[in-house]
Formats: sequence, C-alpha cells, structure tokens
Amino acid sequence: MGFQFIRIEKKEHMWIVTINRPEVLNSLHPPACRELDEAFNEFSADPEAWVGILTAAGNKAFCAGNDLKWQAEHGGEAVREGLKNLKGGFGGITARFDCYKPLIAAVNGLALGGGFELALACDIILAADSAFFGLPEPRVGLMPGAGGVHRLPRQIPYHLAMGLLLTGRRITAKEAFRIGLVNEIVPFEDLMPAAERWAGEILECAPLSVRACKGAAIRGLGLTLDQALRTEFEEVKAMRESEDFIEGPKAFAEKRKPQWKGR
Repeated sequence: MGFQFIRIEKKEHMWIVTINRPEVLNSLHPPACRELDEAFNEFSADPEAWVGILTAAGNKAFCAGNDLKWQAEHGGEAVREGLKNLKGGFGGITARFDCYKPLIAAVNGLALGGGFELALACDIILAADSAFFGLPEPRVGLMPGAGGVHRLPRQIPYHLAMGLLLTGRRITAKEAFRIGLVNEIVPFEDLMPAAERWAGEILECAPLSVRACKGAAIRGLGLTLDQALRTEFEEVKAMRESEDFIEGPKAFAEKRKPQWKGR
C-alpha cells in the first residue's frame, strides 16, 4: 500500500511508522490520519508484527497535533467527517483499544496537542533532548479531545496533570522525564537507535506474553485489585494456550535461547 503522508519500515517483527509532513511540523489532517489508521489496522492484524515504533520526519517536531491551517481552510465539520470512521481515531491509535501489541513513541521534537496525545497512547515514550510536550488547546479555544484529558491524569499525579491541562503550557523532555512521562532521554542522533534497542529487548520476550502483560495491565486499571487478580483476560488465556508457553520453560531447562513463534 502506498502512502503520501507517512512511511513504514519493517524489520522482521518490528514496524517503524514515520509521520512524514515536516513542512507543517508533522501536524495531522484527516488524510494523514486516515493513512495512519490504515497502517495501524495492518499492524494490528499482521501476525508477524510484534512491536511498533512511531516517530516523525525531521528534527523539529514529532507532531504538532491537528493541522489547524487545514482546519481553517476546510472547516471543523470537514475534520469531524474525516475522522469519524477511523477505527483508531486521531492518528490511528488514540482510540484504538483492541491492539495489545506494544507501541514505542520516539519523540524527535515538539509533541503538542494531538502529537502529545499520540505519545500518551503509546506504552513507552523515548524523547530527544530537544523535545517539548504540551496540550495547548485551551489557548486556541479548544480542548485535548483525542484522549489527553483522560490519559494524562491516569499516567501522572492528578495535580501535575491538571497543571498542564489547565494552563496549556509546554514542558521540556527533562521535565517530562522527571514527572514520569518519559522513559529515556537521548541526544537526537541516538533516538532511533534507542527506540530499536527498546524494541529489541521487547522482542527477546514471547510476543503473546508481552500482549498478555499489556492487556492485563490496561484492562485491570478499570477493576479493583481483587477483581483484576481473579479475572482471566483474553490475552492471558491466549498466552497459556500457545506453543510459546511451552517453549519458554523448555528453552530455559535446556539452557538455550527460546525460539518464539507468536502462537
């Protein structure tokens, strides 16, 4: 499938999805969101895709959010119409709740508005030391409607989250790391090697075990601890019924590296 606004690179079980609109700070209009949605639909359905990395072209911006210039030209209704049938919502992942394959955000610059919301929808966030994060929507008469108002208070302490939401201010990568939003900060030139290093470590684990961990963690957030411990989640059941569930202990006993099949 050919894309105009994104690039996809596949390295065995790793996918690298790159937003490719650097001329507009990698902001997203409906056509770009549609391409990202199609890409992540394919990633989700591909049994050979085990981990994904989301990044962007250039060294200025990861994603500046919704393309406000496009919206000003075409109207808010055109934006709503362009996004309403996307399975994964804005950017293809902010409303995607049925894919438990791990996603890594490699934030190469500004992550503002919807761009920050894309990062928040990922499981691991890596940032170049030049990156900034923020949800400035209230400063332009909007709100972070692609999950930011809901994800941020779930991922950092309430008062820190509200301080960002209610002021629309930006924070540096260093500050984002300090408050627990970012896993690692590296120089810009080391960002993609770091992302692939993290992906490589994930790929050392059984893919269905990784999905079981993510699925149970996310689904369990909406339950009491007692309920979560007593629930057998679908992803955990799939792990226990897999060939890899047998391969792992067998490889350990035989003192060899396991050969994961993802089934």
